Amino acid sequence: DLPSELHSWRQMAEYSTEMRQFACILHLYHNKAYDYLRKNFPLPHPYSLTKQVFICSFIINFQVLLWLSNNEAAAGFSNKIFFRLQEKVERGEHAYCYCALMVQEMSLQKHREWDPQTQHLTGFVDLGAGAVDADEAPLASEAIILMAVGISSPWTAPLGYFFVNITTGHLIAQLLRQTINKLNNIGITVLAVTSGATARGAETARALGIKMDPERIQCTFQHPPSSAHSIVYFFDICHALQLVRNALQCFQKIEWLSDTVQWQHVVELAALPEQRVLEPCSPQSVRHGSEENYHLKVNLATLLFSEGVADALEHLQKLGLPSFQNCSGTVKFVRLMSHLCDAFHGTGPYRTGLKGPLIAGNYTKISHLFNEAKSFFVTLTDSMGRLIIKSKRKLGFMSFLLNAESLKWFYTNYVCPEGAPFHHLLTCAFSLDPLEVFLGALQQACGSSGNPTCAAFQAAYHKLLASCSLVPGSPYSSGSGSTSSLDVFLSRRRDLTLGSIRAQYNPAHGRTLSTKYLYCAGLLLRGSALSNALTDLSLHAESITCTAGFIAEQLASDLQCEACLASLFESDESRLRCGSVLYVKKLGGLSLPSASVYHITNISEQVLKRYGHVEDGNKSTKVWHLSLEQKVIQELLGGSPLFPTLTNHLFDGELCVNNHYTILVKQITRCYLNIRTNHAKHLNLKYYCGKHRLKKLKGKHLFPSPLGSCQSSQTNIGS
Repeated sequence: DLPSELHSWRQMAEYSTEMRQFACILHLYHNKAYDYLRKNFPLPHPYSLTKQVFICSFIINFQVLLWLSNNEAAAGFSNKIFFRLQEKVERGEHAYCYCALMVQEMSLQKHREWDPQTQHLTGFVDLGAGAVDADEAPLASEAIILMAVGISSPWTAPLGYFFVNITTGHLIAQLLRQTINKLNNIGITVLAVTSGATARGAETARALGIKMDPERIQCTFQHPPSSAHSIVYFFDICHALQLVRNALQCFQKIEWLSDTVQWQHVVELAALPEQRVLEPCSPQSVRHGSEENYHLKVNLATLLFSEGVADALEHLQKLGLPSFQNCSGTVKFVRLMSHLCDAFHGTGPYRTGLKGPLIAGNYTKISHLFNEAKSFFVTLTDSMGRLIIKSKRKLGFMSFLLNAESLKWFYTNYVCPEGAPFHHLLTCAFSLDPLEVFLGALQQACGSSGNPTCAAFQAAYHKLLASCSLVPGSPYSSGSGSTSSLDVFLSRRRDLTLGSIRAQYNPAHGRTLSTKYLYCAGLLLRGSALSNALTDLSLHAESITCTAGFIAEQLASDLQCEACLASLFESDESRLRCGSVLYVKKLGGLSLPSASVYHITNISEQVLKRYGHVEDGNKSTKVWHLSLEQKVIQELLGGSPLFPTLTNHLFDGELCVNNHYTILVKQITRCYLNIRTNHAKHLNLKYYCGKHRLKKLKGKHLFPSPLGSCQSSQTNIGS
């Protein structure tokens, strides 16, 4: 399809589709071959492929300047997004003058299908110059997505995507260079590039000129190559953490000078069953025959590399548990990784210390931390004495070392100097979290759980592009709401929690209780007038307590936030620095709720009694449930403060109404109303039976045997 005459290649305005595709593909896949061919063949200059020249506010585009760009949501650069970014820069909006560039790949289903609108087959490789449509043309297997992210303001802009069948680090590097050129042409300066901490990401970094020798790290590259402008390179911290976790799990033991880091310590913590704590009985408990006692419970929402795990290991070592003796090396390693995570993912402008923004006040502390981490990582060895940093499991540790150098370079050049463009720096700007949110919305818009086809991807991308406003914090789809940086942080680290480790080693552990036991035991209030008449105050309070405790257990099984999970239960506040180990008060086998959970549940019951007298058919409507939730919130307004332990936690993310505090209140309310309305109508039980059974069990066993049998065998430990 390509003309062989040299004169046919001289007039670029007359290039056919096949000629444009050939030039673009050859340049992106192998620029050296492109440069070599240009010596004897009049191919366009590489910068002409995406370059745009602006004179007197008129856009003069050579024909080839748009070969990698499209006005609609087709493959290539999205012209509409670039034009809108240019408008913001020309209006003097300083937050849009600098950005970080993100790149990520998404797997596609190889599938050829007919597009009735374009009257062409789709599913082929497309780098922005049109799909290569031929019998022998390769089908696309991946999409490469590029996104610009604000550094001083959390705006995001999906810049475009490319359908490829073979993704290499060199190809991604070429696309990054072309993207930097296009952004420079509209007045936006790229200061950083972030990719995944993968083999392909490492290949991309090397193709750009990044060097990852522990003794000689080169964290920047110049682009254009002849310019003095340097761009720093980051690896995604979440990916790096997963690699470090994999290394520790594979080696089992890692030596560091005189200390040993053992993976088994973490496994034992995650698998630790609930254990009753033997406490001296108080005179009051003996006098009332109370069955209340404290149980040691692991907070499974705790992240593996966190202060919570480090404190828990130290606490269990002090208790004398054999599995946690000699764990000081593991504690040091976990605590160091926790501090690094805080430094590399500062999400809240109102937080302090390592978790806060990078400013002059904490730079010295962070710099010392990076030096400590480097001396730690370069001396780590496996059980055979071989250096980890030179092993096949080195990429995770090298990612942290590279990011440390990049962050110090960025601070020195763009934050510290007088007149620098930034007064402070939120390090979460160099994470792939915004792009992962976009990819999640893209996957959801595709409407399937598996890999989408090219046509489905393109339709979903078009839908999200239409809702992209470039406003900081704006969602990608209507009705989804804005996702906070803290929630994105926790969601991407679900496989780095103690719960994920427990599920890996003991999948059958932790079966949740069914709501039918609440009814069978008579522990749930019914809505009939007869039941209200028969219910005394003590029985009412006990029923609310048990139902609230059940709700706390249900929510705890799915919560991703360590602080929120701990706030659900009544715990022993006299024990400090226990980390991920909770001391939860139990009564007859069920965890007692915190005062806040009990109060919300009690208010929900009052609202249900007051406004719940409607026909059964209307009780299942979403509007009715939402109206009840709204009334519960209104009743809670102006009351006593809820969840006092979460006060500081509110500053972990952005200050917004839809924070963890309000989400927790809504979840508790929704869970209780669902139990009281949805499940009760399916169980044809008479309340008086439940009441008599409860009174009979009172003082002996709160639950009947079926519920008690759900508990694991428990051992007793001392305080």
